[in-house]
Amino acid sequence: MIKLCGFSLSNYYNKVKFVLLEYGIPFEEVPVQTSQEEAMLAQSPLGKVPFIQTEHGNLCESQAIVEYLHARYPDKGIFSADPWEAAKEREMIAFVELHLELVARNLYKEAFFGGKVTDATKGRAEKLLTRHIAGFKRLAKLDPYLCGGSFSVADASGFVNLPLVGLTTQIVYGHDFLLEAGVDWKRYLKTVGERPAAQRVTADRKAYMAASKPA
Repeated sequence: MIKLCGFSLSNYYNKVKFVLLEYGIPFEEVPVQTSQEEAMLAQSPLGKVPFIQTEHGNLCESQAIVEYLHARYPDKGIFSADPWEAAKEREMIAFVELHLELVARNLYKEAFFGGKVTDATKGRAEKLLTRHIAGFKRLAKLDPYLCGGSFSVADASGFVNLPLVGLTTQIVYGHDFLLEAGVDWKRYLKTVGERPAAQRVTADRKAYMAASKPA
């Protein structure tokens, strides 16, 4: 059985977990924290999560894991059977993760971890996010899902990443860049959140956060 290693606060861990749950793939969760200790680096080259353990060895990077699951379980239909639609799903995942979440990640230190980022970092992130969100609006359908009227694997990424972008900009800049641009991620989150897999991911994340709070 596949072992999913990481923790329920990680958005990319939750992306993989969402896919495993949504498509009915058996797995076991193994709690693992990020670390630079040699024992962890032997499991994940940069000491990051998520990674999975399989009978063939370990595999890191969330999208590589999803692609592996798609290839290993072709009957699950993780990506569309239509080559064009499957390519558009991959395009959407890449756009959300590289052009939105990865840029917002530069601000997480201040948004969520009590630190500060420089004004230069804030300015650069604001410029990129403004341009990239405009591009996202041209690409995403949100009708009601990212790629149109039906749920797709791209929504596993959208569900865990879009809220982070909105919340981060609200905290750091005082206004939500996504909502301000007309991307109603809250309505989208509610729609995807009705799915049992999304509910499980959300419940486990909240439980992890509650257990992590100081007594």
